[in-house]
Amino acid sequence: FDNADIFADLAAIETQFHHLVRTMAGSARLVVNGREESRARVLGRGCWSQLQLFGTPGGWHESDVTETPAASEFDVWFGERRLGRCRLELAGAHNRDNALAAIAAAAHVGVEPARAIEALGAFAGIRRRLETRGDVGGVVVIDDFAHHPTAIRTTIDGLRARLTPGQRILAVLEPRSNTMKLGAMKAALPGSLAGADRVYCYVGGVDWDVAAALSPLGPRARVERDLPALAAAIVADAQPGDRILVMSNGGFGGIHQRLLDGLRARVD
Repeated sequence: FDNADIFADLAAIETQFHHLVRTMAGSARLVVNGREESRARVLGRGCWSQLQLFGTPGGWHESDVTETPAASEFDVWFGERRLGRCRLELAGAHNRDNALAAIAAAAHVGVEPARAIEALGAFAGIRRRLETRGDVGGVVVIDDFAHHPTAIRTTIDGLRARLTPGQRILAVLEPRSNTMKLGAMKAALPGSLAGADRVYCYVGGVDWDVAAALSPLGPRARVERDLPALAAAIVADAQPGDRILVMSNGGFGGIHQRLLDGLRARVD
């Protein structure tokens, strides 16, 4: 439920997807995450096209996942048939799901899975998805578009899988979307940030009590209404090996460069 400013509830969003499914031709193919209950509810209202599931043993799925600082590697299966081993620079279970969906969609239009798997190995990702913006003295500043609890949690989990024991995640969040500004997801926010070692939240433009919402995180969380003060606090706390994960659907007042400049000044 990521659009509380447009839809009344999750059921309203599911109805829109039901309307989309109704427009699909019988020869079309729906590639669907088989683990999501919301998808099952939508399709339970009627599906008139071909259906291909991913993320479940009966459809496209992965096994033997290994994570390194540089990539995820996993075996790709369709049912009981192993189709190859995929190397993906993008981190996290959600990106492995995206890869499976891409392989399944490509197969429908005639691309052999082996070629699709090979192509994914050369895909370096896109901007604002765990994009490294700089490394100063072993402190890496990372930018990500995550801006609601589901994406925040999966992004932190994906980054955590790439790190070695002892490396910290300093999560920096700007609740900027209309839904976040409404506070519709404040109850889910602490849980989505639980995987971070430190949490810094900028609350300029937000009129609900973010500090109270993040109180379950205890002293790990810091809330600031002044952006330079927030950046200064992050720079002061950062240690070599840390990953500063900046999450926002906007420019965040240029905080990435503020952090890099501050870290360089500290080193100099």
